Amino acid sequence: MERQIDGREKWYALYTRSRAEKKLYTLLTQKGIDCYLPLKKTLRQYSDRKKWVEEPLLRCYLFVRISQREYFEVLNTAGAVRFVCQEGKAAAIPESQMLALQHFVLSKPKDVQVEVGQLAAGDLMEITDGPLRGVRGELQQIRGHHRLLLRFHSLGFCVHTEVSLAEVKRIEKQQVA
Repeated sequence: MERQIDGREKWYALYTRSRAEKKLYTLLTQKGIDCYLPLKKTLRQYSDRKKWVEEPLLRCYLFVRISQREYFEVLNTAGAVRFVCQEGKAAAIPESQMLALQHFVLSKPKDVQVEVGQLAAGDLMEITDGPLRGVRGELQQIRGHHRLLLRFHSLGFCVHTEVSLAEVKRIEKQQVA
């Protein structure tokens, strides 16, 4: 079922259930809804091997180009949670921004990391990968894209280390021992 795009359709960002992006993309495509799911290739380490997999660039997000009459059809599809809203209404994304995102993904950028929310001095962090795995401390500074200055309370000193945002996670204060 091919549908005609008449200019009234707009792009919207749709929140999905966790790890449901690809399944929702398939379901909406089968309904004839114009969707976009930006993917990136990642080398995953399994216990017995390494494997390249495609995973969503933006976790829990899918982009749809729809008219107002298709709004509830999208929301009533398994895996859809809600639209990204501003002032209580689904926020339309300009066509130029969607084209820029598609162009960016097609250029196959290396080492793309998307951070939801902002890191700030004082945030409590745990290193999740590398030689300092499991070490917890306070973020003192962000120096460039990959260099973090962490202070470890129990050790009484700061360590300058280069880690990617994918190698740290924010933790709650009560988790710091």
